[in-house]
Amino acid sequence: MRNLMKKVLILGLLPVLFLTGCKEDPVTTDVDEFSTLTQYVVQNQLDMNDILVGWVTSAGGLNVNTADYSVPGYYVIDLRSTDDFNAGHIKDAHNTTLANVLEEAANANGQDILVVCYTGQTAARAVGALKLMGYPAKSLKWGMSGWHSAFAGKWENNAKDISSPNWVEVGNPATDQEFDYPGFITGLTDGAGILEARVRTALQQSGWGASSTEVLANPENFYIVNKWPIEAWDAYGHIDGAHRLNAEIEVSGLKYLSPTQTNLVYCYTGQTSAITTMWLNVMGYNTRSLLFGVNGIAHSKLVVGTAGDANKKSWKGEGSGSVNNFGYYDASGTYYPPSPQ
Repeated sequence: MRNLMKKVLILGLLPVLFLTGCKEDPVTTDVDEFSTLTQYVVQNQLDMNDILVGWVTSAGGLNVNTADYSVPGYYVIDLRSTDDFNAGHIKDAHNTTLANVLEEAANANGQDILVVCYTGQTAARAVGALKLMGYPAKSLKWGMSGWHSAFAGKWENNAKDISSPNWVEVGNPATDQEFDYPGFITGLTDGAGILEARVRTALQQSGWGASSTEVLANPENFYIVNKWPIEAWDAYGHIDGAHRLNAEIEVSGLKYLSPTQTNLVYCYTGQTSAITTMWLNVMGYNTRSLLFGVNGIAHSKLVVGTAGDANKKSWKGEGSGSVNNFGYYDASGTYYPPSPQ
């Protein structure tokens, strides 16, 4: 009798155990998330070339209120460290981190957003994420380095010339080849959901920048992409073995990027490559940005160069807007005026 009761009890528990096990199984779908995401991006005008429309402005291009040096019409987000923000920032700016920029942007209540960092590179990455999520956002070109000379150290110390056998002045771009597309799994099935999941993942990513020293020492570690017009390639040199993709970096041209290697994108200043790298990370590509761009390798040539408007894209180049002069505030509210001219 006792054995019979045990059998009845075990049989009664089997459905419960079966249902519990089913609840713990991961949800799987047959959705090609890459295709779903890229189709959504194209249909909603979020392709790379759409994201690059109006994404950056120099301080001189803003309608700065010179009575108090605020920036009317913008919700200013500053991504620098708390200590540096407290030492000096744009009036009414809000301090947060790159990882939390979406949460801070939600407080803008539809207002245009101006994102600020040290050099414009981290801000560019943030703007890429914000624009993908539908926020009207711009990056402050050159960062706080281009707001007041008190903050110019990051660019002053990194705009330089480097001699390396892997920076060459002759030769054509490497021949492009076509690759398969990358794969990733969010577990979601709709384009909007996949996009948000990918953006949030990319915002948490560290190591998205690569120094010129790291890249020039071992360029073979990267699938290198120069984001320049051909006239600039011919005028200023390039990383040996680099490919040249500019307008091609969009959904229709993703077949030219490696889904398995570490792609490296570089431009003049590291700012355009930073926003491009964010977009590519969201699309599933392991991609890094060359920090400070070619301003960190061949600055002297860019400063005086005109091909591709390089002088406007070099730190302190004529017409670059990199040397602006606006007042700022510290954490106590103390005002610091523009530098004497």
